[in-house]
Amino acid sequence: MSGQDRREAEVRRLLDGPRPAVPAEMVARAAERGRRLVRRRRAVRAVAWTFLVLALVVFSVWAALEEPWRPRPSGTAPPLWDGE
Repeated sequence: MSGQDRREAEVRRLLDGPRPAVPAEMVARAAERGRRLVRRRRAVRAVAWTFLVLALVVFSVWAALEEPWRPRPSGTAPPLWDGE
């Protein structure tokens, strides 16, 4: 029997045998922990979406006020006439 076959046989033996009873308080603790994790993930997701929307609003206001697509005016203006 190879090592893989031995491990497989051991797992089958464990799964076919009687399963131990799970204490009731363990089930309640696991369920509460799961609820906490879900609440935490929802809160983190809500905060992330809020920051994303806030950043989009700030960028939009900045772009509307600054108009970065327009060229900057040069520091000196060309002469209007040749100087005659």
